[in-house]
Amino acid sequence: MASDSNMDREMILADFQACTGIDNIAEAITLLELNNWDLVAAINGVIPQENGILQSNFSSEASQTGPFGPQSQSEATAPTPSAPPSSASASASASASASGSASASSSSSPPSSSSPAFCPVQPSRHIVERQSRMLNFHVEYRQRSIEVVLEDASTVSDIKTILETELQVPVSKMQLKGWKSGEVSDSTVLRSLHLPKNNSLYVLTPDIAPSASTSQSSSAQQGVSNQNYLLVISHREAQRDYSLNFPASKTIQEVKRNISDLTNIPVRHQQWDGWPASASDDSMTLAASGISHPCHHLTVCRRSSPALTVDQTDECTDVHMVSDSEGDDFEDAPEFGVDESEIFGMGSSTCRKSPMMPENSENEGDALLHFTAEFSRRYGDCHPVFYIGSLEAASQEAFYGKARDRKLLAIYLHNDESVLSNVFCSQMMCADSIVSYLSQNFITWAWDVTKEANKARLLTMCTRHFGSVVAQTIRTYKTDQFPLLLIVMGKRTSNEVLNVIQGNTTVDELMMRLMGAMEIFTAQQQEDIKDEDEREAREMVKREQDEAYRVSLEADRKKREAQEREEAEQVRQERIRKEQEEEREAIRLSLEQALPPEPKEEGGEPISKLRIRTPSGEFLERRFLGSCKLQVLFDFIASKGYPSDEFKLLTTFPRRNITQLDPASNLLEAKLFPQETLFLEAKE
Repeated sequence: MASDSNMDREMILADFQACTGIDNIAEAITLLELNNWDLVAAINGVIPQENGILQSNFSSEASQTGPFGPQSQSEATAPTPSAPPSSASASASASASASGSASASSSSSPPSSSSPAFCPVQPSRHIVERQSRMLNFHVEYRQRSIEVVLEDASTVSDIKTILETELQVPVSKMQLKGWKSGEVSDSTVLRSLHLPKNNSLYVLTPDIAPSASTSQSSSAQQGVSNQNYLLVISHREAQRDYSLNFPASKTIQEVKRNISDLTNIPVRHQQWDGWPASASDDSMTLAASGISHPCHHLTVCRRSSPALTVDQTDECTDVHMVSDSEGDDFEDAPEFGVDESEIFGMGSSTCRKSPMMPENSENEGDALLHFTAEFSRRYGDCHPVFYIGSLEAASQEAFYGKARDRKLLAIYLHNDESVLSNVFCSQMMCADSIVSYLSQNFITWAWDVTKEANKARLLTMCTRHFGSVVAQTIRTYKTDQFPLLLIVMGKRTSNEVLNVIQGNTTVDELMMRLMGAMEIFTAQQQEDIKDEDEREAREMVKREQDEAYRVSLEADRKKREAQEREEAEQVRQERIRKEQEEEREAIRLSLEQALPPEPKEEGGEPISKLRIRTPSGEFLERRFLGSCKLQVLFDFIASKGYPSDEFKLLTTFPRRNITQLDPASNLLEAKLFPQETLFLEAKE
């Protein structure tokens, strides 16, 4: 029974792919699981039908096909009375085709998944025609607003033709702005732009001057109020406040559009608190709305979806399809505040997800903080530690430290539009083994490429840090191949991307590829460690040599300074000695000149002959008058180089110190008459 069930599912999968043209198996399986493998419901979900034709065809076919095979061709193709003629014929064609296919499959062997033989609804021309969608365009031109409704098979030129009739502006002078895909040509088919049901555009006419009435009304409006309003707008979900200045001429609709750009909440999904009761029309200007001047506080959040029901016991886990009996189809979803991507967006949650990363973040650090918080909110706290900072800072952290501390850089690129994102994040990125391995061996940096602005910013960063080849590689991957995990290794000359891991992998394969990258990195790291150790050893020897040389220079300097100090001291001492000698010589000469003349022996006065022995053994002899004072004797001795403050004059026997006597006494009183032998002795 299990093999039969698997075979049935393979046949349903093959039929579903053949009817819808969806080549991605994972996407097809996801759509079928959302509809409990009901082939008809899944096809109706992807290819919207009118008036439930596909459902009625297969219901009638199911009732006409008994246990032994289909009924007659005429019975199977009979149209229902309530169906219109065109619908009835299409229904009959589809039923006949389905019945024929069923008969062929019952008479042949069961087909394989690669070559399906049974398709309840063949992708014929009438089904392709039913894929047309009606698109609403809200077009603004100066003070006017025009609503245009067209099929998606129309071209941009068709919109301009309608606007030419309404605005009286030639098509050649008309420029349509506001396309999400950038500039488009007049021949562009609307279906190729993949537009939502409701769109907002505005017309520019740079070659046409404003009319006089328009100019007058504008000047009058400016005369009413030329003041500015400060709107403090609180975003509840993000818990963030925006302080925005708007001129009084701005309309409430323009304010809401600016907030849509900041918060990624479409205008139709915005729920406001704080507008006064007088602001009942979004086309009103701020000056006429009745808000407070100069500052007014408002609150905005995302409006909950009335078109979807949420099971409280298993909140935001299953997609509840809107049945045909309720009158809601694929094209009506945006009118109830629900985008097509929310119904058939391959997600596992009916709740509107806030973006992983804001589109216009001021710096990369704030963007990564928002990414980490949103990742934890969606998938839990068990996830890799994302580096908070710029890609350049993450590269510095991973590649440019010591060789032993370097790591691989893992760049995780998320895309909410891929059906693989939820599975990859919840089952791979949050697996304990992967989280542990990434934390130990990698610096993990993340970025969200869902928004085109963020993707362009990433490509610029990758070109700057890794080269244009890496950026081009990322650019070539399609949305359904995301998320990506880039493994980058730092090298001496340039950084190298070792591996690019796509979202369609398993935990075991992811771990094997991470370990393979680690083996390559470890081999390179060992070489880097060896080179770094050798370089550090050489630098250590050089530092030791430099230190020894510095110490030697310092010793030589100190020795030279000591020698210079010694020489300077010798010079100083020599100078002092010379000065002292010069001073002594001057004193000696002055004393010698002041001595009285030596008396003659024939004089009548008593004369004393003194004989004085110097320390060198020489004798000094001179005659003095007996009345001559001792001071004259002292001056005579000093004039010969023996001053009394350095030498003492002694008698031989009895030993007396003459220098201790009163210098004013004479020789007779000192008993140095008529002659005496004295000797000089240096004082201690």
